[in-house]
Amino acid sequence: MENMQYAEELVREFLVFRGFTNTLQTFDSELSTDIGKGFQVDRIMELIFSVYVPKFQADKLVGLFSFFKLCLSSSSETVLLATLSKLEVSILRYYVVNAIQSGRRDKVLEFFGMNGNDLLQRDKDWTAWFAIPYVKKPNSDPEFRIYFSKEWYEALRLSVRNFFSEIFNEKTTVNRLKKDIKQLNLKLSELQALLEEKDGELCQLRSNCSSVADASTEQTRSSSSVVHEQNRLISKDTQETCPPDTFQIEEAEVDPDWVVAGNMGSRPEFNISKSDPYLSSQSSPRVRDGGTADSIQLFEDGTYNENGRESHVEDFPEVKVDFQETFLGHTSPITRCRFSASGNNIASASEDGTVRIWTYDSSTPSSRNATIYCGAKIMSLDWECKSDRLLLIGTADGGIKAWNVDAKRVVCDLSTSEEFPSILDIKCSPVEPIFVTAAASKGYGSSYADNMGFASLTVWNMKTWKAMTVLPLGKDPPAITSLSFNHNGKILAAAATDGMIHMFDMSACLQITGWPAHDSAISSILFGPDETSIFSLGVDGKVFEWSLQNQGQILWSRNCSRFCDPESSKNCRHEMALDANGRRLLVTSGSVRAPIYQVRGHANGLRTLPHSAAITTVDWHPTLPIFLTGSADNSVRVTSLS
Repeated sequence: MENMQYAEELVREFLVFRGFTNTLQTFDSELSTDIGKGFQVDRIMELIFSVYVPKFQADKLVGLFSFFKLCLSSSSETVLLATLSKLEVSILRYYVVNAIQSGRRDKVLEFFGMNGNDLLQRDKDWTAWFAIPYVKKPNSDPEFRIYFSKEWYEALRLSVRNFFSEIFNEKTTVNRLKKDIKQLNLKLSELQALLEEKDGELCQLRSNCSSVADASTEQTRSSSSVVHEQNRLISKDTQETCPPDTFQIEEAEVDPDWVVAGNMGSRPEFNISKSDPYLSSQSSPRVRDGGTADSIQLFEDGTYNENGRESHVEDFPEVKVDFQETFLGHTSPITRCRFSASGNNIASASEDGTVRIWTYDSSTPSSRNATIYCGAKIMSLDWECKSDRLLLIGTADGGIKAWNVDAKRVVCDLSTSEEFPSILDIKCSPVEPIFVTAAASKGYGSSYADNMGFASLTVWNMKTWKAMTVLPLGKDPPAITSLSFNHNGKILAAAATDGMIHMFDMSACLQITGWPAHDSAISSILFGPDETSIFSLGVDGKVFEWSLQNQGQILWSRNCSRFCDPESSKNCRHEMALDANGRRLLVTSGSVRAPIYQVRGHANGLRTLPHSAAITTVDWHPTLPIFLTGSADNSVRVTSLS
């Protein structure tokens, strides 16, 4: 509405500047009526069928449609533009028919003289119409008879009305949605600012608690040293005044609660008892409230484990963001999101069986945007590696779909055997026109990994869309959860629920090596940037970088178990993604933020900006420092690092 008011002011300024006072009065008069309150389809219909056509104003009629085409040329819906072109052809033919019926064949000749060349260049079907001024009874001619019928005229009017109603209503809806999105983004920014404020307060409280604990520990040590010195002096005095082997003073056990309470002002009491001279004066660590003196295990990423419960020693710093876009087109939790080979398009999938193809950059054409309904939960996505033309989709009911983004249709719909209904992962070869699916049979466990049974690895041909072979895994192999090709597609890595990594030679379709990498199931696997190493992520949250030159050697590791908590692992398969340089590793998270680790670096890492629920899927742009995070809050975010 603000833009419309601005446009009206520009029109007024132009009319005043040119001295078109009568036009200005008419303009203001019409604005005061309902005409000025929105798009008026009836007025456009009246202009076409009651003014331009009956009064033989062909130039204005052509100009009107040129204006509409210009308006729609910036639209992402190419279908609307094509429909408008078809309607234009029909209306221009109605103009010719009306001129013939009115006995104005001269207007027909004038029309073809002005627009004939342009019409022939756009549509060769106009060739026959150049003869209509010379046909004695065109209403009886088989070529033109249909255009003289009342039914065709009424159908044309209805089509024109429906078309303009559709585009104007759509424009109104789009404007309303843009306004709603703007308000929601503003509200989201306010909530994020509030969340950041609360995070800061929480960090301050942790810092204060840590300072108090350090002060208490220092005071306890100081108090203990004082007591120990007093005991030593008393013991010395006693030894000088008492006979040997008569009495011995035992060191008093200092109650930490008493020390912190500040009761050191009074002299502590000591327990004097008969004692064996050979009895050790050292006592075992004191444990209060029935606890045990457990050891504290320090992890490499700055967390410690006390009594099996992990705590934060130091919070990760937040990433510095250049820009962030949020996509809200899904209505259920996100299961997978992937950048295309060029990074221009994004595919995101949700639990309701919907895949959305979209773009985050306004300068990128959105003609490929689409919504794909698959009818089952989406388990895996992968783009064709050589172009952005094909998207492969794997579902929980054994379905494999290939979507052509240019044609906007499913070009292939395959199914695995009923024995292996879940397509856990799908990967395209970077070189050959083949792809591999990791399907799993039904398990009977409660966790995500235990709920998967045996594995089946199938190689498919993307030209014939038929299965080529099944890769050998042995008898009753555990489910394969993740796949990764090397740069030339000759080696395929596969991760299994028994913690094994399998390596296949794709030219021979045989397994060439494998090793036990985790004590638990592996949820994600990736080749390193130089392909001398491979990364694996276990459901226990442990990340390892394995050497491929010295099999079994760990080059780098991190423990992100506090992000891959058991509860979130029951419902989804955690995954990781490497940036284009292979220096930053992004991991999914059971919390609202995801960690970004510096590979082979000593820093703790970074944390992403928060979603409002767990982060279920991640991916990096193929060339830029931009990453994707999909969440259980139904949103997908594109974040560019500064």
